[in-house]
Amino acid sequence: MTETVATKERTFFGQPFSLVHIFGVEMWERFSFYGMQGILLLYMFYTAAEGGLDIPKAVAVGIIGAYGGSVYLATILGAWVADRLLGSERTLFFSAIVVMAGHIALSLLPGVVGLGAGLVLIALGSGGVKANATSVVGTLYSEKDPRRDAGFSIFYLGINLGAFFGPLLTGLLQSTVGFHWGFGLAAVGMAIGLTQYAFGRRSLPAEAKEVPNPLPAKSRVRMALIGVAAIALIVVLVLVGLLTADNLATAVALVTLAASIAYFVVILTSSRISGTERKRVVSFIPMFITSVAFWALYQQQFTVVTIYANDRLDLNLFGWSMPVAWVQSINPIFIIILSGVFAAIWTKLGSKQPPTPIKFAAAAIVMGLAFLLFIPFSGTGAHGTPLTALVGILFVFTVAELLLSPVGLALSTRLAPKVFRTQMVALFFLSIALGTALSGILATFYDENDELPYFGISGLVAIVVGVLLLVATPWVRKLMVGVR
Repeated sequence: MTETVATKERTFFGQPFSLVHIFGVEMWERFSFYGMQGILLLYMFYTAAEGGLDIPKAVAVGIIGAYGGSVYLATILGAWVADRLLGSERTLFFSAIVVMAGHIALSLLPGVVGLGAGLVLIALGSGGVKANATSVVGTLYSEKDPRRDAGFSIFYLGINLGAFFGPLLTGLLQSTVGFHWGFGLAAVGMAIGLTQYAFGRRSLPAEAKEVPNPLPAKSRVRMALIGVAAIALIVVLVLVGLLTADNLATAVALVTLAASIAYFVVILTSSRISGTERKRVVSFIPMFITSVAFWALYQQQFTVVTIYANDRLDLNLFGWSMPVAWVQSINPIFIIILSGVFAAIWTKLGSKQPPTPIKFAAAAIVMGLAFLLFIPFSGTGAHGTPLTALVGILFVFTVAELLLSPVGLALSTRLAPKVFRTQMVALFFLSIALGTALSGILATFYDENDELPYFGISGLVAIVVGVLLLVATPWVRKLMVGVR
């Protein structure tokens, strides 16, 4: 008689156990990314006596905008490398190594050299991680696996846990022993995630390691030459003084705008898409513009809001001064709490929920209102704004984010023509890249001694953009041809 023994699958919260390795590398990557970003602007504009680089604030916020925009631009490169050269799993692994190298550069190399080397490496590496971590998670599930949505929820929880704890710990180190210790902790966090992933990557499905559309060998030399030429062009522009720290955000914004227009033109003029698909792509244009306006304000959490927290916020907690970087952990708390609430609301409403253009419009309007909420506290003097006020404003930031960010990524896949599915997702990331670069440009106009015009004009412009999309919604929905 033969006895059959059922083997029990090893799981992680009921999910495929391999999820723990991707969860870990992404959590620690976000820990290091947001931990570093929480103290980065302070490092640039603090004086040498305070451990900083003494870079003028207007230049520093421009660098932050350019860096943030470059991260999202790099997602396009990361996706291309995965699709054509290495596959998602290997691209994720090597990208994480590049991120760690960037944090090490920031922590060990002094001055502007360490800043430049660190930010370039982190931007390139983070783009590769961001572009491929989600893709690798998807390979853990069959198309009809009922665990898929819950698995992605656990994965995104890891992202926000990292984003929450990163600024807390790096900010604490920065305020007690110095900036480079904070950057060093970010490097250690990335090393922990990378070590865990290195041991677990062998158990990932073969699909994660496949190269979907391999680049022919004869084309590799040509692509390598294009890459070298691009790097050489950037070096020449820097050496002749055309590309400087002062105009870096503008340069990134222009490159992103050109790439976005090129993507739209290529898709819309393609003979491989149907008339219905072409209408859907056109419908995405007003929502792309709205997304840019939204991110141009939202990403100022890392520029204007940081300056505001440093200069205006009362950081006193029961006689102890809270590190400025801790402000960056407020948004992840609200994301963790509210993401489930929003998911439940959309599920409950089902087909009765607002169509996507309405959600986009609402996101821009709510984001504009968040900026107007700064106005009652304008002119309160140094450290005159209560912490609870900024907590409330960042709550409104989070509501706006949840109306647009997850919705936009899903929309880009639903509106995409079959032959341009990846490119449409790339377009959504380009809207974030363009908005982030613009956030750096806009932040150069912020004057902490005269805040009212800045917050008022920025908020009203975002509200107008949202209202215009509301008015255009019937036309947009008609072009969407059945897609909500």
